[in-house]
Amino acid sequence: MVTLRWLGHAAWEISFEKEVLLVDPFLSQNPLAPLKPEEVKKCDAILVSHDHFDHVGDSVELSKRFNAPVVAVFETASKAEQAGAKAMGCNVGGTVMVGSVKVTVVPAVHSGASNPSGFVIGGDGVRIYHAGDTALTQEMQVIGGFYKPHVALLPIGGYYTMDPEQAAEAVRLVRPRVVIPMHYNTWPPISQDPQRFVALVRKARKATKVVVLKPGETYTYELRKG
Repeated sequence: MVTLRWLGHAAWEISFEKEVLLVDPFLSQNPLAPLKPEEVKKCDAILVSHDHFDHVGDSVELSKRFNAPVVAVFETASKAEQAGAKAMGCNVGGTVMVGSVKVTVVPAVHSGASNPSGFVIGGDGVRIYHAGDTALTQEMQVIGGFYKPHVALLPIGGYYTMDPEQAAEAVRLVRPRVVIPMHYNTWPPISQDPQRFVALVRKARKATKVVVLKPGETYTYELRKG
């Protein structure tokens, strides 16, 4: 059983039985964030998908507070380390362990001073694909076929990332049991109606359940057979 709490934009708190991971913790400057960095209660690692300000967010501050490593591609992790954070710099295709949780860095198609990425995060028998900021890419078919994520967290905002139509096609490629949209409605350029995404996924892949959260809400995934 894994609990995911959406913190607005691409920020997530993912709670396993023993470990709590934060992904792209853009909190203090995020108009949709349901909590401030100082209100975070536990953090064992911080995953940063790329070096844009709305994804690096408060990762250095949180790393210092919890002595938690920033897990990111080498250049992004090195910048965090230079700012005083603890860091685990790896690269696309690499895997690191955070306690009992396995984190694999996977490709994303985006911009940035270092390779943008997504993550496949596995713990307690559950695999979660956080796509980061990305365009629709054929590599999603590999992610779906090889890693077989149970839950996918996909951007739908458009403009900087996939829009709802592209994200629905990503669902068809990744084939998760559950998909949750993210990276939308933070600012006007990425304004979207998530119900449009729900309708598109129903046409693209009926077997995938779409869960729409408001910032601060949680979804708990319980592993089932089959």
